[in-house]
Amino acid sequence: MILVTGAAGFIGSVIVKQLNDLGLEDIIICDNFESQDKWKNLRGLKFNSFIQVQDLFDHSIWRGKSSLKAIYHMGACSDTTEMNMDFLYKNNTLFTNKLLSLAATKNIPIVYASSAATYGAGESGYSDDHEGISGLKPLNKYGYSKQLSDEWILKQKKKPKVWFGVKFFNVFGPHEYHKGKMSSVVYQAFNQIHDVGEVKLFKSHRPDFGDGEQLRDFVYVKDVVRAMIALIENGKKRPEISGIYNLGTGEARSFYDLVKATFESLDLRPKIHFIDMPEELRNQYQYFTQASMKKLNKALPKFKFMKLEDAIDDYVRNHLSKDDPYLSKK
Repeated sequence: MILVTGAAGFIGSVIVKQLNDLGLEDIIICDNFESQDKWKNLRGLKFNSFIQVQDLFDHSIWRGKSSLKAIYHMGACSDTTEMNMDFLYKNNTLFTNKLLSLAATKNIPIVYASSAATYGAGESGYSDDHEGISGLKPLNKYGYSKQLSDEWILKQKKKPKVWFGVKFFNVFGPHEYHKGKMSSVVYQAFNQIHDVGEVKLFKSHRPDFGDGEQLRDFVYVKDVVRAMIALIENGKKRPEISGIYNLGTGEARSFYDLVKATFESLDLRPKIHFIDMPEELRNQYQYFTQASMKKLNKALPKFKFMKLEDAIDDYVRNHLSKDDPYLSKK
């Protein structure tokens, strides 16, 4: 049996889909649906049972010897503009720490979602070496809530035998449709092209970056999920590879590149309009992110990420341009 938290959300539901593709259906999913349309992410997927978030720690799976073979903990508030630190600390930090403690006690392999937001402005670089984790300075409260769990697990004497904290960089792909303002630029660009024929991007407010030349490490959700499943499986054979890992591609690309590729996947010429960035975002805006991937490459030497243009083409042609953009059965 496998537990997936945040299972109705973006990355969580893609995990369930890929586990199904591997022939695994004995899955417990945990989430709250609320008023969003993320319930649609689960249509057609196979799982054993559904637990609401508030009921998770009272469930029978924690009694006696656990039947869980793995935990994929993706459940959290993912809104990087959330301002209530108490809310973030309770839902992101404490919830994660409790699951990590249970995984250690019950000897369950676990992977949990951290974030590249922990790197702040990148003044300390983007290395996932454990020695530098405590020195990172996130720019926002969301990033800090993730940073606290990373620091916490590294301090614990008793850790799960197999555990991974994964720092997601800029993930895009199917099943992000419910995320609104937090959805990827690819998804927002596709909709803007469909609605008005052009895309709005933020101007640069730094002299060392041109408009649209802000750089991010964009990574496809299908690759992210494949990597997490591979880490768990390889970790069972080699527990010593456990730890905190970056999940990006290791190649920074511009927002202009991203939008250009979206237009090209629609067989259209790029039409981009640059607008001022809101004042409240300017002091917490990252102009450059690029994951150091040496550690993951060593742990998973055969793993390959899709090229940005190929990933966008798959997303646009095989999902966004379809009447039903959701992941379907193979």
